[in-house]
Amino acid sequence: MNQQTLSAFIWSVADLLRGDYKQSEYGRVILPLTVLRRLDCVLQSTKAAVLAEWAAKQKQDLNPDPFLKRITGLGFYNTSPLDMPKLVGDSDHIQENLNSYLNRFSPAVRDIFDRFEFHGQIQRLSKTGLLYQVLEKFAAFDLHPETVSNHQMGLVFEELIRKFAELSNETAGEHFTPREVIRLMVNLLFIEDDDVLSKPGVVRTIYDPTAGTGGMLSIAGEYLEEHNPQARMTVYGQELNPESYAICKADMLIKGQEVANIVFGNTLSEDGHPGKHFDYMLSNPPFGVEWKKVEKEVRKEHESQGFNGRFGPGLPRVSDGSMLFLLHLIAKMRPVAEGGSRFAIVLNGSPLFTGGAGSGESEIRRYVLENDLLEAIVGLPTDMFYNTGIATYVWIVSNRKPAHRKGKVQLIDASGFWQKMRKSLGSKRKELSDDHIDQITRLFGQFIEASQEGKPISRIFANRAFGYRTITVERPQRDANGQVVVGERGKLKGKPLADANLRDTENVPLNQEVEDYFQREVLPHAPDAWIDHEKTRIGYEIPFNRHFYVFQPPRSLAEIDADLRQVVGRIQTMLGEIMQ
Repeated sequence: MNQQTLSAFIWSVADLLRGDYKQSEYGRVILPLTVLRRLDCVLQSTKAAVLAEWAAKQKQDLNPDPFLKRITGLGFYNTSPLDMPKLVGDSDHIQENLNSYLNRFSPAVRDIFDRFEFHGQIQRLSKTGLLYQVLEKFAAFDLHPETVSNHQMGLVFEELIRKFAELSNETAGEHFTPREVIRLMVNLLFIEDDDVLSKPGVVRTIYDPTAGTGGMLSIAGEYLEEHNPQARMTVYGQELNPESYAICKADMLIKGQEVANIVFGNTLSEDGHPGKHFDYMLSNPPFGVEWKKVEKEVRKEHESQGFNGRFGPGLPRVSDGSMLFLLHLIAKMRPVAEGGSRFAIVLNGSPLFTGGAGSGESEIRRYVLENDLLEAIVGLPTDMFYNTGIATYVWIVSNRKPAHRKGKVQLIDASGFWQKMRKSLGSKRKELSDDHIDQITRLFGQFIEASQEGKPISRIFANRAFGYRTITVERPQRDANGQVVVGERGKLKGKPLADANLRDTENVPLNQEVEDYFQREVLPHAPDAWIDHEKTRIGYEIPFNRHFYVFQPPRSLAEIDADLRQVVGRIQTMLGEIMQ
């Protein structure tokens, strides 16, 4: 049974809830019970041994926690003699027994169900007479690891959340990222380190500040497991949505990760991993979401800590906080002396160019490029994400660039690399095939300029190619007789006064001399103009699409005339038939 069939099977529980629950509330029951059944199945094989060990340690007055974890081989356990099949065997005490069963899980698991606020749902289900029926249905689902792999289970959780979000009119894309996009990001993240990651016993850390249900962390772990079973990836994350956090934590528990590394809360206002740095990082922050709720805390950190904090380079406009996550990840990079870091982050188009010279966005781009942190940007096809059809871009950022990449940025236009999905999911109508992922990964790994069908798909630029100076061009005030008005005192005494109505600005690329540009482009049209150098600002923008634009010459007039004659001829024929 594939994950879509399995998730549909699980979602069929909604038929029982209909009438007593609103559609938007179905997930409050189905998501925590799916997690519970999965944990129940995972612990089944060690259940008897855990109960025996727990009883023994109780008699010896010893803390059983480390002994029970050793038996399960995981970071959790349950000391109740009950399990889900046994729960439905006693219909008269179903509520009491279920609460008892939940309370006998180890603390990390109890926190998961607290985040779901599941005890309230148990009471509600009991009052409506549905608790037994719902539990009976879940107890029949086979979610054992031998039947449903961890990878499949992650996809099931994501499919259920997507359905839940659609019924709740929420944005499903805030909770997770399409798996094939994550695979591409992970490939780009690790490809330059394949030799290092293949060493026996290598240990690396990976972090996602917008962890969702943990999909990015899971796929990164699967990649490393596939390429080097002896390597170990320690995962860290933070998530704001309670349901997503609960699922992520459950997923990490089952995989044997340290769940204390998954923190609940808003990454921007309260860093859940202060002082920590990581080898690799991945993130898909929300697109175009304002950060007004955390503005006070973010501005305070920016102003009081400067570059000692996370937001020293600048702050973007309040309407879009995605670049704050970019800065957060940069602050989490391991120092170069300790091996450095690399991360991949998904952003929409606005961080490429929004904001003129001196703006927060431009200053952030300036910091990234002048510190030689940007390795590449990959433009993805539109309609790739569940909650938006807009164009998206994967930025690859590193403070340990290989020698051949230093001082340069690679732009890859992968907007044409897609196949149509058999069935649309929300706004997602396109997907990357394995072949597409391989092609993009090779373009990045080979660090070459390339074209496809006459159109460029990979280009390489010097960092300074994206920089410019915004110069302020002034022209003099003139009196009624057309004479230049000059200053009468101070530093402007005897100098022409600027006419604010004639003031203009020009953007001069950093690789051009300002005076040469001014002589060539301005003075021939305004001989009385001058530059106010005190107002000059340095800016950076990355006009991604412009670098891949290919001019298509218009058709000749003769071709157009021929088409028009054909159309007119057809219209005349149709009119003639009508008149008959």
